[in-house]
Amino acid sequence: MSACVPTRAADPNRTERTHPPHSPPPTGPRRFRIAGADVSASIAVFLIALPLSLGIALATGAPLQAGLVAAAVGGLVAGRLGGSPLQVSGPAAGLTVVTADLIQRYGWRTTCAITVLAGLAQLGLGCLRVARGALAVSPAIVHGMLAGIGVTIAVAQLHIVLGGTPQSSVPDNLRALPAQLADLRPASVSVSALTLALLLLWPRLPGRAGRLLRKVPAALIAVAGATAAAALAGLRLPKVDLPSWSNHALAGLPEGPVLGLVAAVLTTTLVCSVQSLLGAVAVDKLVAGRPGLPAGVGRSDLDRELLGQGAANIVSGSLGGLPIAGVAVRTTANVNAGAVSRNSTMLHGVLVVIATLLMVPILELIPLASLAALVMSVGIQMVSLNHIRTVTRHREVWVYAVTTLGVVTLGVLQGVALGIAMAVAVALHRLTRTRITHEEREGVHHVHVRGQLTFLAVPRLSRALHLVPHGADTVVELDGSFMDHAAYETLQDWQKTHTAQGGTVEITGRHPGTRISEPTAVADCRCRPWTAWRNHQCERPQSAPPSEQDTDGSDRPEPDPAGADGTDGHELARGISAFQRNTAPLVRGELARLAREGQRPSQLFLTCADSRLVTSMITSSGPGDLFVVRNVGNLVPLPGEESGDDSVAAAIEYAVEVLRVRSITVCGHSGCGAMQALLNSEPGGASTPLKRWLRHGLPSLERMTDDSRPSGSLAGRVPEDVVEQLCLTNVVQQLEHLRAHDAVARALAEGSLVLQGMYFHVGEAESYLLTETDGVGVFDRVREADLTA
Repeated sequence: MSACVPTRAADPNRTERTHPPHSPPPTGPRRFRIAGADVSASIAVFLIALPLSLGIALATGAPLQAGLVAAAVGGLVAGRLGGSPLQVSGPAAGLTVVTADLIQRYGWRTTCAITVLAGLAQLGLGCLRVARGALAVSPAIVHGMLAGIGVTIAVAQLHIVLGGTPQSSVPDNLRALPAQLADLRPASVSVSALTLALLLLWPRLPGRAGRLLRKVPAALIAVAGATAAAALAGLRLPKVDLPSWSNHALAGLPEGPVLGLVAAVLTTTLVCSVQSLLGAVAVDKLVAGRPGLPAGVGRSDLDRELLGQGAANIVSGSLGGLPIAGVAVRTTANVNAGAVSRNSTMLHGVLVVIATLLMVPILELIPLASLAALVMSVGIQMVSLNHIRTVTRHREVWVYAVTTLGVVTLGVLQGVALGIAMAVAVALHRLTRTRITHEEREGVHHVHVRGQLTFLAVPRLSRALHLVPHGADTVVELDGSFMDHAAYETLQDWQKTHTAQGGTVEITGRHPGTRISEPTAVADCRCRPWTAWRNHQCERPQSAPPSEQDTDGSDRPEPDPAGADGTDGHELARGISAFQRNTAPLVRGELARLAREGQRPSQLFLTCADSRLVTSMITSSGPGDLFVVRNVGNLVPLPGEESGDDSVAAAIEYAVEVLRVRSITVCGHSGCGAMQALLNSEPGGASTPLKRWLRHGLPSLERMTDDSRPSGSLAGRVPEDVVEQLCLTNVVQQLEHLRAHDAVARALAEGSLVLQGMYFHVGEAESYLLTETDGVGVFDRVREADLTA
């Protein structure tokens, strides 16, 4: 079929527009809409950005308008073009030291030109798509750089807080500090102290009213409060001075030595880029923890983010603004305020422009001492104790310390270069820290290599191997995770020569091309290091087609005569061998300590004998942590039962009175076969050991059917079936049985013991802890946030 559509040429008198059949009705121009969440988030970010932008401009020695220009451009240009929708860019505290040094050396107009050139360099790096390479810089170097910058900022602003003028470097500021302390300006100190007090106390306001007031940023409250107090007290202090925009200095042609300018551009590019890219990665982590975000807010495009930052620096430098980078404080406020798109960042830039044009009289009431105190607090926060703990845990504290000291004493670029050199030295030290020993035990020569086996260790390896006599039986134990080609060839050549001379060589710990932690179990088995508890459900070439379905319709495979899991029946021996080779060297010292001191567990963990319930895995425990008792159905027989079931009671008595455990946990699990058997049991019939044991679970069955007695329930969802309901109720009932034991009752009365119920859903790998809510046992999911709150 076809449809005739009249056209304007065919009927010039026809004025209304016609449309083909089945086409959608015409729509008007698309309206630009801003979500309410973005509007509120932009206001929150604006209230933080305004005082901080002025403070950072003050700290660098730049015109104060430069901070406002950078804030506006960061919001509008970087917010529109950047690859991280929720990251807020602007003048950053991490750039303060770099910018201040450039202004002192080359002047303001040349600094603006350097900012433009740094933006062009960022555009080039973004086009080359090397943004991910910036993340290869060790976090210890980045944290050390920020800490050094923070120290520099804090020491410099301290002079303004005290009423003086900062010097050009940290050593000079420290030397001038005693004289500055002797010549305090009470007005400046009082305004600064009030600013710091408000910054510290505002986020800690208690109660419901405090919760509402805390929505107003502490930085705004601190500056506004100090400004109002200074005005009411009539204090004469240096205040913000915003010259006319007609006198605002723009970028000029760069003047100075070429090598110095190139180094300045590289330094600015490095600091801006690394801080922005790390901020974009951090935003992704913050966004991942926020449910309900629209699909448009995806992961950051780091190359696009670099292009956006480059464009923003070009515009900011051209208009006489400070260098721009992603700012952690504003970004965190943006995400926490509920922003859902880049519109919040752009709208905050619009608000900065409006404030710059309309709020000049109000801004000029702000004392400089208040802004200095605000920036000083930001500098102190850049020295993060959490970062120090992290680098210490990863044994990179020397890299952090050298970078920090280098930035403080020499400058940002020199400090980062020293940090990179130290990181390389630490890596080489770890590579060369290889211990190679040779000893003879019972006629067998053992060569033990501990650490990474690289070309640097080849001479020592060769000397140790030549200590082995010709024709001797030799075991070479490799206890490390890496072997390079030079070491591999040295070892292989020696092995061939030694074997040709009648000797034997057994190399344990690794095979060429595999990691040490991988068990060498079955050929063609591509298993992971956790194969031992995966029951060898690995990928193997199928030698035969899958078996037909059983007559009952299930997909259960036919039994393999070689073993229940289709292997050759030597899983236990291979598992023991893998333990001796890989795990024993790591735990031998701890087990030796436990053997000397004896066991001192803090918990008695009573759980089911089910093979899928791995106690050490679901509790992240190790040797000596748990005193584990397992039985079918995690049952606790009542005391006095005549059935020969004293083993559980004996374990309870020993754990409470001898080991002095502080808690007892009864752990049930989903799909428990004992609970299924209890439900399907019929009265009468043959009395088997299993039936005699399961009678201790009959009280749980009665409790589940008795509506007057509280039973277990899962928070947030209904139990899947009656078996799961019985599993939950059984945990509650066995805790009641525990209280009937004399040793437990005495410890509970003394307050030295706690009883806990736990439920583990095997299929979901989810743990639940029992809590009492209105007399009802409710199993809640275990979440880290609940434990650290």
